Amino acid sequence: MSEKERTAIVSLVASLVLAAAKLAIGLAIGSLALITDALHSCVDFLATGVTWVAVRVADKPADDSHPYGHGKFENIAALGEAALLLLLAGGVMVAAVGRIRIGEPPPPLSLLAIAILLIEIGVNAWRARALRRVGRKTQSAALEADSLHFASDVFSSLAVLVGFALIAAGFGWGDSAAAIMVAALIAALALRLGTHTINVLVDRAPEGVAVLIKARIKGLAGVIGVENVRVRSVGASHFADVTIDVPRSLGIEQVAEVKERTVDAVRAVLAGADVTVQSQPVSPSNETVRERVLLVAQRESAAVHHITVQHLNERLALALDLEVDGALPLAEAHRGADRLEAAIRREFGREAEIEIHIEPLEPELSDVEDTPEALRQSYVRTLEEAARMIDGLSDVHNVRLRRSARGTVLVAHCRLSPDETVEGAHRRVDDLERLVREEKPEIARIVIHAEPMR
Repeated sequence: MSEKERTAIVSLVASLVLAAAKLAIGLAIGSLALITDALHSCVDFLATGVTWVAVRVADKPADDSHPYGHGKFENIAALGEAALLLLLAGGVMVAAVGRIRIGEPPPPLSLLAIAILLIEIGVNAWRARALRRVGRKTQSAALEADSLHFASDVFSSLAVLVGFALIAAGFGWGDSAAAIMVAALIAALALRLGTHTINVLVDRAPEGVAVLIKARIKGLAGVIGVENVRVRSVGASHFADVTIDVPRSLGIEQVAEVKERTVDAVRAVLAGADVTVQSQPVSPSNETVRERVLLVAQRESAAVHHITVQHLNERLALALDLEVDGALPLAEAHRGADRLEAAIRREFGREAEIEIHIEPLEPELSDVEDTPEALRQSYVRTLEEAARMIDGLSDVHNVRLRRSARGTVLVAHCRLSPDETVEGAHRRVDDLERLVREEKPEIARIVIHAEPMR
């Protein structure tokens, strides 16, 4: 048995005993205030019974019929309690006003009634505190509603004692006035409880939580904007639906990381919340033309490089290299280039000038083997002689020569001035490759890595 259930059962038994005692004495002496207080306790007894059932149902895990859990059964129970209290308050007020109007004589004072009321005040104060503590600990709406009932019982019992004091002082209407005070207290409690419960049942978001969550998410890397944040509570569980804008250039894994950070940000505000994050790819304001071309190529599963962007008056001119399988027939490769061109044109408009150069794609896997050292040394000498012909290029080193199914592959490193620009370094490396090919036309591929001089 859970702590919530134990607390509800103890409260149920206490409500029954005290209600019966007050009702019996109230009927015996004819005190409307005491009868009202007893009826209030009877309502508490019924409400506590409903609470006990609701707590048992609400503790059930989520299922196919209730994917958000059963927590709102507690809120329904609390709403029922509020309705019973309002009915009781209305009936008592009508009876009390009627007694005052006809001048009905006051009930006789009873020491036993006073003793029962004092005992009840102590018991109800203890029950209200215990229910409030467990209700807040377990976030149980029904138990917190019960704690309010018993807190109100303390004040209603005090009001009955005030009525007895007025009767003792010679004011015959004291009992009816005390009944009206008790009824007003019950009505105020019912309205407060009903308002809170209705807010939960209609999924009113906790005050300020959505704003706080949105502020936290906006500060995350990879989030351009937050479209909406929706929060709802079902019993002790919180649920949040979040829609964020992310750069369309992000890959699937990067978007997944942004979503994980978003979930953590929400749970920093609502601990243990069940969070659903949807992402919308959007175009950032600082996205370049080259980035847009690469995104189009990614969507078309096309391997492109060497993208050149030029502005010709009001028109955009684009040129790029498209890598395709070297064994592919030209007609089929050209159809692929046409599809890519059409996709780029949809991105930039029909007026864009687009040129696509088709070249063979290097195979992803290629078995190679080292060549004899004598052959490698001959290539080293060719590289060193060519390097001496290029101003600013020196120290050819780490030369590797391998043989593949497509021919000889040469890999080497060289050094240039650390102040040299990338464009200048690329031009000198191109010159080195050209000179080597003039001496070694059989070479299939040259890869030269430029490093700054030490």
